Amino acid sequence: MLLAAVLAAGATQAGESDSARWRRQAQAVVIVRDDWGIAHVHGRSDAAAVFGAIYAQAEDDFPRIESNYLDALGWRAQAEGESALWSDLRQRLFIDEAQLHRLYGQSPRWLRTLMEAWADGLNYYLATHPQVRPKVITHFEPWMALSFTEGSIGGDIERAALGPLRDFYGRAGDAPLAAAETLPHEDEPRGSNGIAIAPQLSADGRALLLINPHTSFFFRSELQMRSDEGLDVYGAATWGQFFIYQGFNAHIGWMHTSTTADAVDEFAETIVRRDGRLFYRYGSELRPLAVREIAIPCRGTDGALHERRFTVYATHHGPIVRAADGRWIALALMNRPIEALEQSWLRTKTRDYASYLKVAGLKANSSNNTLLADDKGEIAYLHPQFMPRRDDRFDYTRPVDGSDPATDWHGLHALDELPQVRNPPNGWVFNTNDWPYSAAGPYSPRRQDYPRYMDSVGENPRGLHALRVLEGRRDFTLAGLIDAAFDPYLPAFASLLPRLLADYDALPAGDARKAALAGPIALLRGWDDRWGVTSMPTTLAVFWGDTLWDALAHPEAGGDPYARMADPAASSSRLAALQQAVARLERDFGSYGVPWGTVNRFQRIDGAIAPHFDDTKPSLPVAFTSARWGSLASFGARRWPGTRRYYGTSGNSFVAVVAFGPGKPVARAVSAGGESGDAHSPHFADQAERYTTGDLRAVYFDEAELSGHIERRYHPGE
Repeated sequence: MLLAAVLAAGATQAGESDSARWRRQAQAVVIVRDDWGIAHVHGRSDAAAVFGAIYAQAEDDFPRIESNYLDALGWRAQAEGESALWSDLRQRLFIDEAQLHRLYGQSPRWLRTLMEAWADGLNYYLATHPQVRPKVITHFEPWMALSFTEGSIGGDIERAALGPLRDFYGRAGDAPLAAAETLPHEDEPRGSNGIAIAPQLSADGRALLLINPHTSFFFRSELQMRSDEGLDVYGAATWGQFFIYQGFNAHIGWMHTSTTADAVDEFAETIVRRDGRLFYRYGSELRPLAVREIAIPCRGTDGALHERRFTVYATHHGPIVRAADGRWIALALMNRPIEALEQSWLRTKTRDYASYLKVAGLKANSSNNTLLADDKGEIAYLHPQFMPRRDDRFDYTRPVDGSDPATDWHGLHALDELPQVRNPPNGWVFNTNDWPYSAAGPYSPRRQDYPRYMDSVGENPRGLHALRVLEGRRDFTLAGLIDAAFDPYLPAFASLLPRLLADYDALPAGDARKAALAGPIALLRGWDDRWGVTSMPTTLAVFWGDTLWDALAHPEAGGDPYARMADPAASSSRLAALQQAVARLERDFGSYGVPWGTVNRFQRIDGAIAPHFDDTKPSLPVAFTSARWGSLASFGARRWPGTRRYYGTSGNSFVAVVAFGPGKPVARAVSAGGESGDAHSPHFADQAERYTTGDLRAVYFDEAELSGHIERRYHPGE
């Protein structure tokens, strides 16, 4: 009893010490909420700004913060049970908690200080909001920040499919994968648009930057972070991360787009069992297979936690994630948590291209291209800096022979070996998740000068669209760049519909389809290939295109999906898809002539992370379409269980345009829905109408702009 009392007293004193420290930190922070609910955080130090920024994020949407770290740490099964077991195992193959503890201890002191402030800010939020009930993480520790550092490692890890992973490590009777109802068109293009305009092409001689990430909705928080140590950055921070991921400071702005470069590879390993041990072939030698055990806490149907234990394997290439054709497949990817977190933070304090490139020298960005503009008038396109050097004889889009040492990674490319562009004579650079070889028009890197793994996709319809809106312009303004970002042209339909019209015109006069499709064909024949809320041809074209995509162009078929849709041999498929689209429109809406805004809708019912929709509840019309058809403004929408209308869940999320130099930056921005995840907040959906119409609002970057727009000023905890 005496020992218990002593321990309890010690715990109380430690708790009081934490509480006192948090309160002191809170007094070093001021949070100003503007009239859109966006937090402008000022701290006496960078660490104080981190403390305040993550506290403000937690105020706006703590469930999304916790959800991101359940994924990043491989802890989701503690909340959701067996259905999340395999995603946790996949994460834990790469994210080892003990290793993160060690890396935290090896981190530079300045970075540990930021991680400590991050954990303190979240813990202070929980201490001052006892009504909040975390699903799992009731206390944050600084090392946890190293599990979610740059944005790419989570996406890279997800390249390992869960089904084959379960088949390899699972046993009969294991829980199935969590799965939603399978509906068509779930393979919405993921990525972003970025455009940088040099001063010679702008009306007022300022460099311009378009920041247009295409993510799942409500994926990032919009905020500003400032400190007395020189930090002053505005933009979008992924929930739970303490740095601005896409944004700008007083001197430079950066926009990341998901790359098509190949920096994640599979190695087919030859496994040999000898004397009860496992080895893998590597050249003329046998190397012992690394074997370890992973214990995953999992919530059972009775509500109690129990452990599932897995024996997992790895070679020097990486962990084994599946088997194929009698070989075990190891997955190699970037896993550099310290460098990634350093790079993510330090770039927010850069001042120009040169200082940004110096930070990029950490080489801990594997998944993003970057568009830059600064107040010196410089613009640039940068390729991902984590780029393994490989033997270009091998096709790394498929598993390569892990037993052949020639297939190994041979260090990383130097930055000047990557396809990138700085200040091209044409005055613009862009990327739409396409290859880098059109980034600056005729002044782009030349494809033949680089290994093929620098790109694995090629051009896409948005890339063709970007070229169309950029070429020949010399009068860009912020408003003009917004207009370009929301240009309604749909190049995929401009290319595909003539094929359909020719198919129809070639039908014999007596063919029943000739009369049945006359009306729909006339509607499409008169269309200008541009989306619009009132456009009936847009609706018919999208329904036709989605139906044809499901039949012919899905990614599993491989190759160029648009080429398959346009293939002369696909004539009957194109006509059949139109018949099916007409039938569905007539069934669901009473006519094939339905305004696009009647079908394509934005709806935010509540703050639930898993989206759900209801045709009987209020929603807003959206004019722009899926990026699949080349719309620069992307709205990834589809039918959902119980709905006839399309509802969007991804695409344009945070959108901003920024002008740099001379003087302070001037910016406009909009976020999907609103800043708060609380359905009772006035800022839950106050940006929804602006979002659906591309009506970007003024950004309050400095005190003068913020004056007159302040809703609340407070210290964390007040």
